[in-house]
Amino acid sequence: MKQVLVRSGAVVVEEVPAPTPGPGEILVRVAYSCVSAGTELAGLRTSALPLYRRALKQPEQVRRALEMIREQGVVRTWERISGRLAAGTPTGYSASGTVVAVGREVEGFAVGMRVACAGAGIANHAELISVPVNLAVPVPEAVTLVDASTVTLGAIALQGVRRCQPTLGESVVVLGLGLLGQLTAQLLRANGCRVLGIDVNAARLEIARGLGSHMLLDPGAGDWVAQVLRLTEGAGADAVIVTASSASPEVISAALRSCRRKARVVVVGDVSLQIERSDLYAKELDLLISTSYGPGRYDPLYEEGGQDYPLAYVRWTENRNMQAYLDLLAGGAVRLEALRAGVFEVDRAARAYEELKSEARMIAVLAYPERPEAHSRTVALSTAPVSPGKIGVALVGAGSFAQGMHLPNLVKLGDEFALRAVVSRTGANAKAVATHYGAAYAGTSIEEVLADPQVQLVIIATRHDQHARLALAALEAGKHVLVEKPLALSEPELARIEAFFASRAQAPILMTGFNRRFAPAVQRLRAALAERSAPVLVNYRMNAGYLPDTHWAYGPEGGGRNIGEACHLYDLFQALTGSTWTECTALTLAPRHGAFRGADNFVASARYADGSLCTLTYTALGARDYPKERMEVFCDGAVWSLDDYRSLSVSGRAPVHWAAKSAAKGQFEELRELGRALREGGPWPIPLGDQLAAMRLAFAVERQLAAPLTEHAG
Repeated sequence: MKQVLVRSGAVVVEEVPAPTPGPGEILVRVAYSCVSAGTELAGLRTSALPLYRRALKQPEQVRRALEMIREQGVVRTWERISGRLAAGTPTGYSASGTVVAVGREVEGFAVGMRVACAGAGIANHAELISVPVNLAVPVPEAVTLVDASTVTLGAIALQGVRRCQPTLGESVVVLGLGLLGQLTAQLLRANGCRVLGIDVNAARLEIARGLGSHMLLDPGAGDWVAQVLRLTEGAGADAVIVTASSASPEVISAALRSCRRKARVVVVGDVSLQIERSDLYAKELDLLISTSYGPGRYDPLYEEGGQDYPLAYVRWTENRNMQAYLDLLAGGAVRLEALRAGVFEVDRAARAYEELKSEARMIAVLAYPERPEAHSRTVALSTAPVSPGKIGVALVGAGSFAQGMHLPNLVKLGDEFALRAVVSRTGANAKAVATHYGAAYAGTSIEEVLADPQVQLVIIATRHDQHARLALAALEAGKHVLVEKPLALSEPELARIEAFFASRAQAPILMTGFNRRFAPAVQRLRAALAERSAPVLVNYRMNAGYLPDTHWAYGPEGGGRNIGEACHLYDLFQALTGSTWTECTALTLAPRHGAFRGADNFVASARYADGSLCTLTYTALGARDYPKERMEVFCDGAVWSLDDYRSLSVSGRAPVHWAAKSAAKGQFEELRELGRALREGGPWPIPLGDQLAAMRLAFAVERQLAAPLTEHAG
């Protein structure tokens, strides 16, 4: 399918694999998508800036990059950032079209239904989009799909008006008559308000006049605050909705000064919030922020998980705002013709963006003529076969971890592995990663990979809930599998994998990404323990760090941090003891409030058949700048200490000299050992029994963590 990308200050249209709808999503063939003059032109300008200037504008991205450097080193971080910049960024967040497929959990939508869709990274400028149900609404018959493509912008404007809570007859200032300002002014007029529009752009003032606004002020022609006071008989505006975009603190200051006592100021646009106390205090003003489309925005349980808010308690969610805006369009309360620069076929997307650089028009609409080939879920990049003697690899899931770890390791082991395919939920991401690393093709569906005879190994790095299903599908197709931890999220999933191997004398290799047993420091430690004469006692501390409650790791996709992450360490315990666990106990903290989770702060101990005892202290309460992991191993009069996989020391034995500049957790060695097993045969790098046992220990710990505290006390 065709998709618009922004790359280094330019707009490009590329062929990328079409998406596949998830269980709670609909697949939409886009008819039109809306390009806004504000947000999207700003993004285009930012993409043209040198990297250091982008960093100044995006300090949060800098923080993430510094964390990545700490975890993965400078070289890998730079490769990742430069690769992403070269790939380009999908753009667009408002579209309309027709439903062509629905996920198995979807209700209320059917194939053939006309819909309008919202969401950055979802309602992209693309021929096909996969949309969660709460970010899509039916389009009324009286509304054209061209107009419906503005649904996101309409919802944003409508939410700003709702935050203002205007009443019939009030005087409301709309500060900034760009696209959101024009929509806001029309919505306020439909609400029975007197609208005072403010903008320095004469063309925009004329457009607003043509759409029914009569009190329009140009700040360049005089003190607009004084004019507002005169027009309101000296009282001041009942409310101000700020839809301008400016870094100057004067914008918000003027908005506050133009108000009557006890008035409201609602910030919708991107303006400086450097506020003088005196501007607020004397009149006891209310300053309100309007969050995008409305309640539900930025809540992954609502937007991605499809969990609605009850209408009786949250009357206007972002979805209901979208529907209300379309109803206003249907009734003629909002008109868009004067705001559009035109309708452009997607191949002329660059021209559409150019048109928006004029001062008058604020919307360009991209059109997508129907093409049967747009539905292809695979894009070929090369016809070259996998070189003889190399292991053909398909990567399924091309997110942060895969790009930061697996792909660079595949490059380092290029004499042994050849990347054949990249599969990702997002077609643009799949193609970008496949292109950067020289894969033969990119896709959004695993079926072609499983049928490809040149793929011998499938690396699965998706979210956790897909691991067991995809691993089993690949195994049944005769592919070897490296699946990131956890291997499964439940006992039934694990049992199905175990049954697969029980029914076959010869089967492909399955390897769960329990990389810590392959870490160089752990390999030295295992060698030192090989001749031990007594059981070992292991203390492991994981300073895991806090995650917000909305993080996917806690939901159905993640399974929680014990199953999703601590399973790593349960496998490490098996590797150190060379034995299998026989019993376990686990206790959590008892939170007195909801500031932290008990299941994120626990101590789990396991006894092993050889008499060893291993204990994990897992916590999300620690400081992020404190080392993440530390392990102490006591045995035969010696103590080995592992510090964050950067150094290994020993007391009671000859000194051990091992250190690394950055954390060396065994991912490279893990892949190298798997390559050896695939080429030479022999034992699996991790025996199947160890993989199953580590997961069953995680499940046993999880049951105890979930038990009421009274059971622990008993």
